[in-house]
Amino acid sequence: MATTLKKELKEIIQYRNAYFLAFSATTGYVCFGWDIGLIGGVIALPSFQEYFGLLSESASAQASFDGNIVSVLQAGGFFGALSSSYFSSRFGRKPVMLASAIIYLVGSIIQSTAGIGTSSNVGLKVLYFSRFLGGVGVGLMAALVPSYVAECSPRAIRGRCTGSIEVAVGLGNMLAFWVNYSVSLNISPGQMQWRLPIITQMVPGVLFLFLMLFQPESPRWLVERGRYDEAAAALAYIARKDPDDDAVVLTLREIRADFVGKHNLPLLAQFRKMGESRAIALRCIIPSIATLLQQWSGTNAINYYAPQIFAGLGITGTSQTLFATGIYGVVKFVVTCLTLAFVIESWGRKRTLIYGGIAQGLMMLWIGGYSGAHPNQGVVAGTYVSIVAIYLFGVFFCLGWGFTPLVLGSEVAPGHLRTAVMSLASATTWLFTYVIAQITPIMLDRITYGTYLVFGVASFIMVAWVYVFIPETTGYPLEDIKYLFEKDIIIRSLEDAPGGWIFLGRRRAVSVEELKAIDALPTHSPKEVLEELKTRSEEESASGQNHSRSRKNSEKLEDPLII
Repeated sequence: MATTLKKELKEIIQYRNAYFLAFSATTGYVCFGWDIGLIGGVIALPSFQEYFGLLSESASAQASFDGNIVSVLQAGGFFGALSSSYFSSRFGRKPVMLASAIIYLVGSIIQSTAGIGTSSNVGLKVLYFSRFLGGVGVGLMAALVPSYVAECSPRAIRGRCTGSIEVAVGLGNMLAFWVNYSVSLNISPGQMQWRLPIITQMVPGVLFLFLMLFQPESPRWLVERGRYDEAAAALAYIARKDPDDDAVVLTLREIRADFVGKHNLPLLAQFRKMGESRAIALRCIIPSIATLLQQWSGTNAINYYAPQIFAGLGITGTSQTLFATGIYGVVKFVVTCLTLAFVIESWGRKRTLIYGGIAQGLMMLWIGGYSGAHPNQGVVAGTYVSIVAIYLFGVFFCLGWGFTPLVLGSEVAPGHLRTAVMSLASATTWLFTYVIAQITPIMLDRITYGTYLVFGVASFIMVAWVYVFIPETTGYPLEDIKYLFEKDIIIRSLEDAPGGWIFLGRRRAVSVEELKAIDALPTHSPKEVLEELKTRSEEESASGQNHSRSRKNSEKLEDPLII
């Protein structure tokens, strides 16, 4: 244990610039998490409902309003994410992220002043507009931060750096939940009771804007633009080495080789090139599928409507439901931190998605089963079990589907198309977050317990997709990920899956090393090179050498490439 902690401390010191870069960038996701956790608690406050004349509305009208006010931010986020590819390709990652912070702050300022000096109807319209505008800013952040962090992180800690995005989301969730609970207890009903939570969401926006001023541009974007000296300086800063260091020079050479013939691709050309080969198409669609499935886990249904969900389980009173929601935020944040520190790099991407998906699905099925068997019942022993199940859902979601889709998506996306691919994935996230935000209050009102059953079944579909179609990416350089999708994808995915050997028999996928050797020896036919490599591998195995996948992964982490 002491050795492990010593190694972790040494790694933190070695990569401290990279960790600070990831911290600075992922502060933008605190804004995202804060807004997710904020609005559900604000609209549950009687002072908010009274100010905008909602107390006299019917239950169906209230559900419709809740869906609209929550989902309008997702509509803005959708357009922000779609536009991110064009702006970041043209102006760079860093300037667009700074602009996104400014847009977010302007939207927050307008939200916090909605209704002042106007009627409640006009105030609601201003609130809708400002949430849409803030959503554009958050959408830009959400699309660019994963790409930026993945492109700047040393691969030894890339999963941890990219995964810190979900820590930021969890932190924003938790803080928003507790701010809502605090104002419900400590501020008398009135305008400031619901305005103060909106005002405080500007704090992470200001912090994000300030911290990003001191971070470098993405070295891959600089290489794509032919600005090699600046790219070398960025790599040197990230790795804390001299720009002339062999590791920096070699990494820069690898990035330049990956961009040969692919510099300055126009946006439409990037989208066209997504279909230039089967392997490229698969790598481009996986991030969007992963984020789509993530939304159907039910996590944002709980994030947005936790007070209503806890009330449906029998907890009464605004303060009590907000307190239960705050505990949920704490649980998610703590588990996300632990997963990031000890799980994501040791378990890998695939196992976290499989184990987390199974467990979160079981929790949703339990909640649905209990709600169906005990409708409209007060607090009994089973109620507390169901509340624990909601907390456990948060635990298992953070274990796998919370941040691994972002890590996986940013890794598998082709380097020359990464911004376009991740903008599509982010737009997919916002689109289906909008859908979930719209339909959840309606589903809870009409099919009640069936809502949880839908999310539970969806989790098992997610697990099946990962098990069969997603190979493990942990430990591979970004420039080598392409080989995982060039041949034997399903066989490779089953090799990497727990218990996958049952379905394989004697079949084995061609190794990444063999595929790289084929690329390195173009004068020979692929078949000749493959046969030679297989023969060599058999000879080495006979002499007692170990060629297990785990050994190969460890060797990959020891080569001089930085990212």
